[in-house]
Amino acid sequence: MKKRWLLPVFATFMLLSGIYTNDAQAASPEELSTTAHKYIGIPYQYGGTTTNGFDCSGFTQRVFSDLGISLSRTSASQYAQGTAVSKSNLAAGDLVFFNTSGRGVSHVGIYLGDNKFINASTSKGVVIAKLSESYWAQRYIGAKRVATFTNEEVVVAAAEEVKSVAIDFSVYASRAEVAIQLAQALGLDTSDTSSTFPDVKSTDKFAGAVTALQKAGIFEGDQDGKFNPNSPITRESISKVLVVAFNLQLQNKTLSFTDVKENSWSYNYVNILASNGVTLGTGNGEFAPKDLVSLKQLDAFINRSMEIK
Repeated sequence: MKKRWLLPVFATFMLLSGIYTNDAQAASPEELSTTAHKYIGIPYQYGGTTTNGFDCSGFTQRVFSDLGISLSRTSASQYAQGTAVSKSNLAAGDLVFFNTSGRGVSHVGIYLGDNKFINASTSKGVVIAKLSESYWAQRYIGAKRVATFTNEEVVVAAAEEVKSVAIDFSVYASRAEVAIQLAQALGLDTSDTSSTFPDVKSTDKFAGAVTALQKAGIFEGDQDGKFNPNSPITRESISKVLVVAFNLQLQNKTLSFTDVKENSWSYNYVNILASNGVTLGTGNGEFAPKDLVSLKQLDAFINRSMEIK
């Protein structure tokens, strides 16, 4: 049986932004609408995440990113975020999902209110449509609330109710697993289990690894000083960890990604990782910085980093 950890939605939401968590910028329904509307007319592009062209989830990810909110990369993974909302209770900012392929969740848009949603359609690019249109009504699957947009602030979905989503750690790497594998790869002394992180007990199997990495300055805690051992880690976060752990330097051969901007905190780390051949991205010139790191990816990243002289 696959092992799963249930994480509070609000905690998972924060963790997807990386090692350093940033509060979502305040946004009203009007600001959400204005942000989404500015992309109307941009053409559809399969795998697109830039103003040169968006696919459906690339568009929703971009709009939410503009508002300081992290979304996963694909429509299916976005459907795993947030809390379910009935069609009768939809509010501006809710993600609405459709089955356009006949194989489950395959399309996503952003609900604007008054039965309208905005999406990157394959035929027209970014446009506004109505849920009541026969095409969409027949293919509607459901909706998820990742954040609540009010005239005062953005409230992370379910922060008060502490609802949960499942992260499958037989597939994805937890921060504890990253610590264990890195400590082993670096040959660190893990005999000291007296970590200063309040959520790491000396009896935890990963305590020695976490303490060693903490001493080496490789891992830092969150704003509350916690390590969050049972939390996932994103691709942009692992880029910093690997660069610091293996003292990687920027090489002449650079590989830039369209979805990692120069003003991003992870830009230099991702570029260093790419210039050393540790990552080639996910295809189509993208790195997918907000995606979670799988165990297979972690193994590949560490092995490639170790091979660098």
